[in-house]
Amino acid sequence: MLRYLRGSDLARYPKLRDGMFRDRARQFRDRLGWAVSVDAGGLERDGYDDLDPLYVIWQRHDGGHGGSMRFLPTDGPTMLDDHFAQLTGGRRIRSARVWECTRFCLAPGGRATPQVPAALMLAGAEIGLIFGLTHAVGVFDARMVRIYRRLGWPPQIFGQEGRGAAAISAGLWPFSVAIRDRLAQRAGISRALSALWCARAFGATDRPARSA
Repeated sequence: MLRYLRGSDLARYPKLRDGMFRDRARQFRDRLGWAVSVDAGGLERDGYDDLDPLYVIWQRHDGGHGGSMRFLPTDGPTMLDDHFAQLTGGRRIRSARVWECTRFCLAPGGRATPQVPAALMLAGAEIGLIFGLTHAVGVFDARMVRIYRRLGWPPQIFGQEGRGAAAISAGLWPFSVAIRDRLAQRAGISRALSALWCARAFGATDRPARSA
């Protein structure tokens, strides 16, 4: 199932929380070789986790972490501005209706389960509609391009450095009802079930939705 949790909510779900940060260390440090901070317990966290972000987490049947990503509004600190400004030519993206998505992470074995990345993308689309956003923005490496295209929600790339497998890009994802519905189909999750998970998190079952 999908859970939408603020950073301040994570203490109520210690297994899910620790599994997410542990899998982030495995993916970003161990597998991809990124220079990230991992504590003595094997958990990867950074300063943006201290800003009470909104996490989307796929919770497995055993209560463990299956995959996750993190959202923060761009009218506050963002990784794009702080660490990847070269991708935008120094132009800062600042809008309450554009949120940054970071730390797209899959638990070991999650790459072989297409439902998990599709479900996470569905949750991102739901967030856009719930909060009345126009776009998500994010930085991603070359390996993610194929995943986004396969899911049917490729970003609009506006900045890039490097070539081939070493390329790093910045992109925008537009939100729409049509995109959300397409992702629900890809994930094999009914609109009613997705709406139920959103209602549990945000307390809204009937909300206006913008057309495509």
